Amino acid sequence: MNLLRKLLFPFSLLYGGITALRNWLYNKGLLKSKAYTLPVICVGNLSTGGTGKSPMIELLISFLKDDYKIAVLSRGYKRKTTGYRAVLLKSSVEEVGDEPLQFKTKFPEITVAVCEDRQTGIEKLQKTAEVILLDDAFQHRKVKASLNILLTSFDKLYSNDCMLPTGNLREPKFGANRAQIIVVTKCPENIDNSKMEAIKRKLKPQSYQEVYFSKIGYSSQIMNETEVKPLEYLRSKKFLLVTGIANPKPLIHFLEQEGLHFETKSFPDHHNFSASEMEQLGEHKLILTTEKDYMRLQALTNKTEIYFLPIKTVILNGAESLFKNEVVTEAKLK
Repeated sequence: MNLLRKLLFPFSLLYGGITALRNWLYNKGLLKSKAYTLPVICVGNLSTGGTGKSPMIELLISFLKDDYKIAVLSRGYKRKTTGYRAVLLKSSVEEVGDEPLQFKTKFPEITVAVCEDRQTGIEKLQKTAEVILLDDAFQHRKVKASLNILLTSFDKLYSNDCMLPTGNLREPKFGANRAQIIVVTKCPENIDNSKMEAIKRKLKPQSYQEVYFSKIGYSSQIMNETEVKPLEYLRSKKFLLVTGIANPKPLIHFLEQEGLHFETKSFPDHHNFSASEMEQLGEHKLILTTEKDYMRLQALTNKTEIYFLPIKTVILNGAESLFKNEVVTEAKLK
């Protein structure tokens, strides 16, 4: 913890007190949460930064879409529009945000929408959807989800963190009690059972909570709008890795383990690339990026060979079937 964050500790106490009071008012019914007749599954976290919400949403879509009419609702972080907006294949990042556009591009058959007011969004979507997935809405207490899935990163457990601005928590740790499922994300390949048990003890789950562990699964292929190539294509080439995600280290580590040779240029999460930055990136012949960043960078394809590396959430310990069954049961899906 750096000195500035330590100096801001009194503000952490104040912020923690305000958010704790807000949650208490909701828990006591003094502030109202609205429940819905159709299943609403919320994926979120307690902290700022990337915990793998988008890959988790995509995992849920992948095993629910064949049996239910799925709708995904996001606030559309950093979009330049307001209010409710349906995400179309022809939508731009500026209109709907990068992650909602990624969902729609990857799963064109489902409904995706953005709205900062989740109640408004749900009321519009429930006319046609059978299940609604809420992306990053754990703190949106105006909606009472059927199922809350809480994510926490392996190397940044919420149990080891403290409130903003000293730490990264958006609400006190006991907010985790609202979740029915907790998933420890971005685990290393070689994590063993003893380490998992130690993490469970740190998280101190309630009796009604199940804890799962997951890792990032990297594809063996790279792709863009028109091409799919094996990752091997990059082995004999030098390329630029461009990332605008919270933590690019696991991706960098994976590519290094694959024996690839590349330079790295990292930007903040959900970075809006300026015209000058796009011009500089366009000077490179070959770029690899993340799926989310590709939504912003695909304009470079006229001048630069650019690909993204797909990822997915992989539930560890052979527990994927248990995880899926619990989602269906807890969300009361028919």
